[in-house]
Amino acid sequence: MALLLPDNYSNLLGNVEITEKAIKSVKEMFQDNLSAQLALLRVTAPMVVLSGTGINDDLNSVERPVRFPIKDMNDKSAEVVHSLAKWKRMKLGELGTAPGRGLYTDMNALRPDEELDNLHSIYVDQWDWEKVITKEDRNLEFLKKTVRRIYEAIKVTENKLYVEYPQLVPQLPEDIFFIHSEELLQMYPGMSPKERENAVVREHKAVFVIGIGGKLSDGSVHDGRAADYDDWSTANSDGYHGLNGDILLWNDVLGMAFEVSSMGIRVDESALELQLKERNQEWKKDLYFHKRLLEGGLPYTIGGGVGQSRLCMYLLRKAHIGEIQASIWPEEMKKVCAENGILLV
Repeated sequence: MALLLPDNYSNLLGNVEITEKAIKSVKEMFQDNLSAQLALLRVTAPMVVLSGTGINDDLNSVERPVRFPIKDMNDKSAEVVHSLAKWKRMKLGELGTAPGRGLYTDMNALRPDEELDNLHSIYVDQWDWEKVITKEDRNLEFLKKTVRRIYEAIKVTENKLYVEYPQLVPQLPEDIFFIHSEELLQMYPGMSPKERENAVVREHKAVFVIGIGGKLSDGSVHDGRAADYDDWSTANSDGYHGLNGDILLWNDVLGMAFEVSSMGIRVDESALELQLKERNQEWKKDLYFHKRLLEGGLPYTIGGGVGQSRLCMYLLRKAHIGEIQASIWPEEMKKVCAENGILLV
């Protein structure tokens, strides 16, 4: 059982009722801040998509989606989304959204292959967002500018929360630090990717790691990414590859780097061709989503997701994501958590 038990952990909010009120405050404040920072329209989104269309997010291309037949459609197969990375881009195309504007939605997903621990649940809730950009915006500086706006939305939420709950003292630094995954490899060659993240985030407290999914100089990848949404192959202005990355915050409760968002500039036609070839997935070119993209039928976009339970967990200083969301946990995990003051909902 993968479980971290912080020493002398205490629930700063006192009880479940106050926690539930604080969760509501975080979610309302952050989505308003995010919408204002990125000019996003809230839309409704599907929980299921048809199998075989290429619309579902493949994550690391190994996770199994929850599938089921639809009785009234001749048992056509559908699957619960992993995320809405591709659906959002299609939606923006249907809406004819102009560059500089975008959408966000409450995304609810099931990921049954997750390894359950303090941070991971089979139930995933996040603010999935996507924004139309121009071809000229597909560069590192535009990516960094967008990251700073999201980080500002998180900071504003943290400060407003402090007004309501003075025990939740703000911890975020003024600015977020940027570093490429290849630079991390060169700085800490004897460490694993997670150990490198812990080292850099422990020092800077808020970090955006650029370039996740593409091969590093030693032939490894910092972390997995599917080939057909984030652009991890295009060379950026620093001479490294990758126009995507993760926002990591230092979690004092757990003593570790804590991912709250994965995002990036999305693949264009050439990046999709290259990345599918590198992953030996060129067969996907015949899928509905991929054909539309390769034919120039989809807008250029930047997008990602911000974990709702993750962000609440961080801002409310919780030790386990199960203190924020109702999900399924092993009986032994629930027992050990209760014995250590961690009350799973």
